[in-house]
Amino acid sequence: MDPRYYKPTQILNTLTSAIGFALSLPGLVLLIRHASQHGNGWHLTSFAIYGASLVISYAAFAFYHVFKFHECWGTFFKILDHSTIYLLIAGTYTPFTLVTLRGRWGWTLFATVWGVTVLGVFFKIFYVHRFKIVAPLTYLFMGWLIVLAIRPAMELIPWPGLQLLFAGGCFYSFGLVFYAWKKLLFHHAIWHLFVLAGSICHYFAVYAYVIFPAGG
Repeated sequence: MDPRYYKPTQILNTLTSAIGFALSLPGLVLLIRHASQHGNGWHLTSFAIYGASLVISYAAFAFYHVFKFHECWGTFFKILDHSTIYLLIAGTYTPFTLVTLRGRWGWTLFATVWGVTVLGVFFKIFYVHRFKIVAPLTYLFMGWLIVLAIRPAMELIPWPGLQLLFAGGCFYSFGLVFYAWKKLLFHHAIWHLFVLAGSICHYFAVYAYVIFPAGG
């Protein structure tokens, strides 16, 4: 095996993404069970999409670092790794757009984030090694697009849920500083930890504040 796999930086990169994958599996099961017990078809569909986006994204992150230096599979998993970030962002929006907001704002945001996701994936397929600044800027654009619907969001999402959403967005955004800080030791693993923290915040926002067990 390539000796680069045994470097502490590479081991930590793989481990931190694998932790996210391990957490996302039971997370998906809990989301589906919660939606089936307390929600309707919209809840179940959107929760399944969101949970699947977590599983697929963290699996891609982990596999990329497992095959990063592989002669044949390295580029494929790099494309997958970068593309699934779009998937994770769009998946996170889905419960809030299909259930909480709905209407004009919900469907507009839903169509926008998933449209950008499709374009982003195609962009990564053809330009994964070029125009590296485009993807992080697009991630930020997608992530903070919710501010356009801040008024209806504040009316429909309880304050603790909004706090979790904001905290998650800040974790993701600030983590990009470490993603770009190539000279910092373990910068990529630190980025993974910020992504994981953001995912945890958003997971609890979805689980606790998109479905209200007492009233549905």
